[in-house]
Amino acid sequence: QVQLVESGGGLVQAGGSLRLSCAASGRAFSSYAMGWFRQAPGKEREFVAAITWSGGRTSYADSVKGRFTISRDNAKNTVYLQMNSLKPEDTGVYYCAALKGVRVDVISEYDYWGQGTQVTVSS
Repeated sequence: QVQLVESGGGLVQAGGSLRLSCAASGRAFSSYAMGWFRQAPGKEREFVAAITWSGGRTSYADSVKGRFTISRDNAKNTVYLQMNSLKPEDTGVYYCAALKGVRVDVISEYDYWGQGTQVTVSS
């Protein structure tokens, strides 16, 4: 069992930066690959980034490549999403999730979800 709590969201101007954190409880955290998703108003939830259990491999949606960086600290049971050069289209609720399957960009492959944190980017 893994419980996830996101934090770090807020209001930022276009071009700015935010760092999201996802704190996990449960000793199984370090065995899970982790992902970040986001959902804009009126749109479906979409994949943003993922990281393997060891942190050795990462994946990104094309829309965030070169701007966002996912990382993790297994000693702190935390996964991060550093977001730079933010754009208004990055606005949405950001969720972290623990992967049970293999397809990192597929929502149904994830087992546990946080409650989300709001990110708003003004133009």
